[in-house]
Amino acid sequence: MIAVAESDSFLKWAVSLLGQLPEGTRTEVVVACSPARPSASQRIAALSGTAYAGHDPEVLSPGQLMKRVERDRPDAVLLALTGPSVHAYQEALSKSSHRPVLLTGIPGIAIPARRRAWGYRGAVDLFVVHSHREVEDYDQIRRQMGMHAKVGLATIPFLAKPADILPAREMTQEMAAGTTAFEASRNEAGTSVEPLNPVAAPQRNRVLFATQGKVPRVKKDRVQILLSLARLAANRPDLEVVVKTRGAVGEFHTHHEPHHYQSLWDELVAAGEVHAPDALTFAAGSMAEQLANAVALVTVSSTAVLEAMALDIPVLLIDEFGVSENLINQVFVGSGVMGGLDELERGDFRHPETWWLADNYFHPRGDNSWIGMLDELVVLNAAGQLPTIASGLNKGRSAKRRRLDRLRLTPAGSAIVRARVRMRQRVRESSQTLTRISAQSS
Repeated sequence: MIAVAESDSFLKWAVSLLGQLPEGTRTEVVVACSPARPSASQRIAALSGTAYAGHDPEVLSPGQLMKRVERDRPDAVLLALTGPSVHAYQEALSKSSHRPVLLTGIPGIAIPARRRAWGYRGAVDLFVVHSHREVEDYDQIRRQMGMHAKVGLATIPFLAKPADILPAREMTQEMAAGTTAFEASRNEAGTSVEPLNPVAAPQRNRVLFATQGKVPRVKKDRVQILLSLARLAANRPDLEVVVKTRGAVGEFHTHHEPHHYQSLWDELVAAGEVHAPDALTFAAGSMAEQLANAVALVTVSSTAVLEAMALDIPVLLIDEFGVSENLINQVFVGSGVMGGLDELERGDFRHPETWWLADNYFHPRGDNSWIGMLDELVVLNAAGQLPTIASGLNKGRSAKRRRLDRLRLTPAGSAIVRARVRMRQRVRESSQTLTRISAQSS
């Protein structure tokens, strides 16, 4: 199997998915020639702890991938790409003399299911999702749209095995032994709520805020989160409050992030709106490494919350700005882990309801079906029983839109987009510098 990944999150998902394949499966990982392709530091973080650690994936355009497929004749190609890029790469593969099985998916949380997800991926043979709920929702849309693909279930990557970790809940209980200031309590839903002990163990004292590029979109909402995190740090000086970013300012991600938290914090410090500039720590790199020292995780919507749940680390999903499709947090309704900024400032973190875990991402690994489906598809393809790739291509996008999709995935087009983003970043930085100088002069 050849996996082509577009961004840091897709690269991490791709190698994790390949790691679930049977022993002896030959795999290759390449990076899409896209403006969103991961930087060197993002590649290192995404591949850390996998069989590809230390590997620097080759960058291939759609045309170059087609030639690689014709040369190596793989059984399958994993398109770990955003929708428009899946469309462009599958269109290129439709011209190949060798027809591989095509599979794709969405890393992380994919609820609610959307018709446009299938529209972009009309030529794939297997769509991989990560919960029973997602299988049901995406298969229903598939049937409505008349797609031939199968929907396969996989364990969501990045989830630790329980035997490999010391549950944070046990550590919290051990730290709380003999104290009464922060006793465990029960909320109305019956979820265990265990506020952190004021004397946290030195090796595990971090509260992580996992950022997400898409949500919240509004700048003032992000500022509110930063200010609440600063208040948590003031209320709990025994804790290190860490803002875990997807990367450095200006780096590309799966989703464009117009208001980077580091830049927003720098603006607040320059404007004198925070009294302790070092109240928050900003860190990129591996989420797994950060969680190793975490007593809690907070986010608006990020798959990192699932990593924390797998480690039995208490969490908080911020619902201060609502619950909606745009905020990608509808799946957590009823989980017992949602709360507002007041709860964040109090350090009121929770463990999820058991019933929610079973239906959402924490199913038994024996339920996984995607590898069996892939095997069946490879056999059918060898017998010539799969439709040609071209027959599944999305016809709803205009010819102009398809040309633009293809252009941005060429070396020249990708370089142009990346250069434009870097220029916009420099303009923002210059504007911020001038604002600080003006404020200091006045």
